Amino acid sequence: MLTRAGYLYLRDDGPAASHQLEREGHAVLRQVFPAADVARLRVEIERIFDTERPAIRVRGRSAADYADFRHGMLNKSAAAQEAAGHRRILDVIEPLLGEDCHVIANTSWRNRPHDPRAVDGGAWHCDAGPHVPRPPDVPWDDRIPYPVFAIGIHILLQDCPRACGPTGVLAGSHRSGQAPPLRPASRLGVLYENRGPVALTGEAGDVAMFVSDAWHRRLPPVPSGDTGRFFLQVHYARRDLAQRIELTDQVNHLSGAAVRRAKTDRERRLVGLHPPGFYDA
Repeated sequence: MLTRAGYLYLRDDGPAASHQLEREGHAVLRQVFPAADVARLRVEIERIFDTERPAIRVRGRSAADYADFRHGMLNKSAAAQEAAGHRRILDVIEPLLGEDCHVIANTSWRNRPHDPRAVDGGAWHCDAGPHVPRPPDVPWDDRIPYPVFAIGIHILLQDCPRACGPTGVLAGSHRSGQAPPLRPASRLGVLYENRGPVALTGEAGDVAMFVSDAWHRRLPPVPSGDTGRFFLQVHYARRDLAQRIELTDQVNHLSGAAVRRAKTDRERRLVGLHPPGFYDA
């Protein structure tokens, strides 16, 4: 648990969900947003889906690849910006990220029911990290609280039972210092310390949370009960991590002359013109 007084200092307080995130890498907060707030979010976000074309953020991809997403939501929706600052959410993440943590990405998801692309749910991945990489045979010293650098949350705008393919998290995997296996024999067969995935199910108004280093993926929907997914995703990070709401070639600290001088890929990255990654793509 962290606080800042010139520097970040460890502390021991914080709600139970903060401790669960540090220990297990996931948590779900129940009934954070009442029905009226969920309805307002749905109206504003559905309007954006219906009136704004999806942004193509990676060269070579098509608008169809981004049909389920709209980026930079706090720039487009007052309700989304207010939701990201809900005190129940901040009370959980601030003890881990610091009281000056900030939003680094804010994307809405509207997954269609019975989407053939969702049959297997996708690959296990980390949103970022591992932030403290180490060989698998080097255990973490549990006298030191495991550092958390970024946390993703899903504000559920409709019920997400197991049949809808909720996010599944391998508990404790954020402490592994490892990325998940790239080519497991069975994607659902991946375990961490002999434990299978925890499904972050919930009802509209609940908030699912996971540490960015945790191994996670969408679990396969069950065709007979799949009604799709609809949620607002917010990623928070320590102040030290840069925001990724807009692409770096659109929002940066560079003069036009500095941009023109950066010719090679390495020169562009060096001055801060990075290609899209998970948070901004």
